[in-house]
Amino acid sequence: MNQIEFKTDGTKNMKNKKGFLQGALCGALAMLLAAGLVSCGLKAKNSNSGEKDTTEAISSETDKKLEKLESLINQYYLKDVDQDELQQGIYEGYIAGLNDPYSVYYDEEATKSFQESTDGEYDGIGAVMSQNKETGIITISQVYEGSPAEQAGMKDNDILYKVEDEEVTGKDLTEVVSKIKGEKGTDVNLTVLRGDDREEVAVTATRDTIEYPTVSSKMLDNGIGYLRITEFDSVTYDQYKNAYNDLKNQGMKGMVVDLRSNPGGSLSIVCKILDEILPEGKIVYTQDKNGKEEDFKSDEEHQIDIPMTVLVNQYSASASEIFAGAIQDYDLGAIVGTQTYGKGVVQQIFDLKDGTCVKLTIAKYFTAKGQDIDGKGITPDVAIDYQADENNPEADNQLNKAIETLQGEMQ
Repeated sequence: MNQIEFKTDGTKNMKNKKGFLQGALCGALAMLLAAGLVSCGLKAKNSNSGEKDTTEAISSETDKKLEKLESLINQYYLKDVDQDELQQGIYEGYIAGLNDPYSVYYDEEATKSFQESTDGEYDGIGAVMSQNKETGIITISQVYEGSPAEQAGMKDNDILYKVEDEEVTGKDLTEVVSKIKGEKGTDVNLTVLRGDDREEVAVTATRDTIEYPTVSSKMLDNGIGYLRITEFDSVTYDQYKNAYNDLKNQGMKGMVVDLRSNPGGSLSIVCKILDEILPEGKIVYTQDKNGKEEDFKSDEEHQIDIPMTVLVNQYSASASEIFAGAIQDYDLGAIVGTQTYGKGVVQQIFDLKDGTCVKLTIAKYFTAKGQDIDGKGITPDVAIDYQADENNPEADNQLNKAIETLQGEMQ
């Protein structure tokens, strides 16, 4: 894995770019680990007074302290020690010492899960599960349409009772999910409890490659198309294209793009989508620690020809803010909702060649007109807080405002 989100190979035109590196929230590190921690090339040079290499000193001090800690643990610590867990803690703590919420070390299990989340695909049954923290009960919150779970007869709100005849209530949800996932074409036997009477239903699902549904759409009244993007993964571009073309074929005259609570994802994907919307020009640019800038551009081949609005909230972050910022900078539609999250920094992920990886913040990004949104966010053109309606759970005052704003543009 050498995935890169906010970085290209230098090619400027998005449509002609081959092998465009995809990924999500990625970062780089050359990490060397030995008996303790070996310094990551910390070297101070002074051309006038000669070279002073601090690497050896830092490594030596670190080794001595780790040895002292190990001695104390061996001599006094009450419980059994898992050496693997202890070593993982060293790596995690090393990156945590950067005090950067976006820089993270991933162990083997987390790396695998991270890879699945950025690819947007995994081998499993296509069911979303949630667990009640107090009761430990695992509920099937969503069964994907056409998935092995649906074909096996599983339904939304089923309670997962057993996996391969082993009761799972109270078990760690991550471990339960890992038992359900598996090689494509293999079977997994599940038992669910259904309805108020908790009817016990046994099902057998044949695992398949599941694609996360990151885009949903529907036609609203008056020719308005509604398109929601929950995150920008590798699968999102094709899903967006299919949804957009379907709405156009239904006679869409205006479009609402809902990015509320979209945490971001791959810059390559959001730029590909924006290339279908924007006129020729700059989409976004990045700047690294040395001040080097890199532009991401759209060409003139495609651009949107209908009015649009974009819905955002305080949880719309990263690639979502790039999308909203581009639409705002090119004055292609109003941004509706609340101030966005304000994540204007770039991460890259490097494979450490042992099944683990590390993510580091490597650059900042700026919108086409140079907005620095890090810690600030995108300011909506039409500000409106979400207000729940107890009498009508389906009511959505922010969406209604986006539709109202769009209708004013369509007249």
